[in-house]
Amino acid sequence: MTESPGLSGVDNCASSDGDEASLRPGPLWRHALWAAGVTILGVGLGWAGASFRSGPDEFGMPLAAPGQVRPYLLAWTATGLTAAAALRAVAARVPLHGPDTLVVILTFMGTRLSLGFRPEPPVLAASAAAALTAAFIWCALALRRGFRGYRRRRVTSGGREAD
Repeated sequence: MTESPGLSGVDNCASSDGDEASLRPGPLWRHALWAAGVTILGVGLGWAGASFRSGPDEFGMPLAAPGQVRPYLLAWTATGLTAAAALRAVAARVPLHGPDTLVVILTFMGTRLSLGFRPEPPVLAASAAAALTAAFIWCALALRRGFRGYRRRRVTSGGREAD
């Protein structure tokens, strides 16, 4: 009996031809570590971008406004972890292009904008919801493309699945 690649003891995180869109099977701890890593990277880059500026004040977004930073960092960490978990779950089932890039960009931009402008909680929640919506749309498109490819392979092979 043959095992599927996702159930074997070997974690094949990259395809043999180096394709970026590959299945990412593996143990749960590796998925959790990936989600935490890309989220921390995005939030950290956003915080660093809000804390330092290399150009004059007239250009770009304002630096981090004075006051509490922790609530904004926690909000975007939770948002990033949710988006990363959803994207990684989909990437374990169907090939997905750039889940790490999407999470880093969403958390970076959300953190950077939040620290620069300090929105009220409803605006912060709306921006987090917009980021999660973008991630879930990315997931839905990948699942649709993956299932359509599965159906196409079934039809072209001419075989029926056994019940």
